[in-house]
Amino acid sequence: MKVLLQRVSRAAVRVDGRTVGSIGVGLVVLLGVEHDDRGEHADEMADKTAELRIFPDDEGRMNRSVEQSGGAVLVVSQFTLAASTRKGRRPSFHLAAPPELAERLYERYADRLASRGLEVARGVFQAMMEVELVNDGPVTILLDPPRRGRAS
Repeated sequence: MKVLLQRVSRAAVRVDGRTVGSIGVGLVVLLGVEHDDRGEHADEMADKTAELRIFPDDEGRMNRSVEQSGGAVLVVSQFTLAASTRKGRRPSFHLAAPPELAERLYERYADRLASRGLEVARGVFQAMMEVELVNDGPVTILLDPPRRGRAS
């Protein structure tokens, strides 16, 4: 599972010109699900997202999480994060999860964030989306992947 976080002052996602999700201060999450990801990976990454200390404290140091700062999260499915560019010039998506698994884990990740009390907005799975954001900092972090080898 690939999770790319961007700290934002505001963000919105549109499908066919219609806004389907928007937030103020918080995180935009681009979530790429790979074929070997499992439910506990989604839970682990959601918890890490909620607890990662990348928001400023009163002294301006990155010492608060999105939970502690009262921010929101906009989660967007991004299968292209699973791209392999090791060979040739055209990305291969053989590592990407099939749509059924990807959607289930995308929803589980977002639901896990919401269960922690965070405001969660979402894109539309498998839709062509326009994501507009104002990156604050800029702060962009790729979370380390979850541990492997456990059953879901």
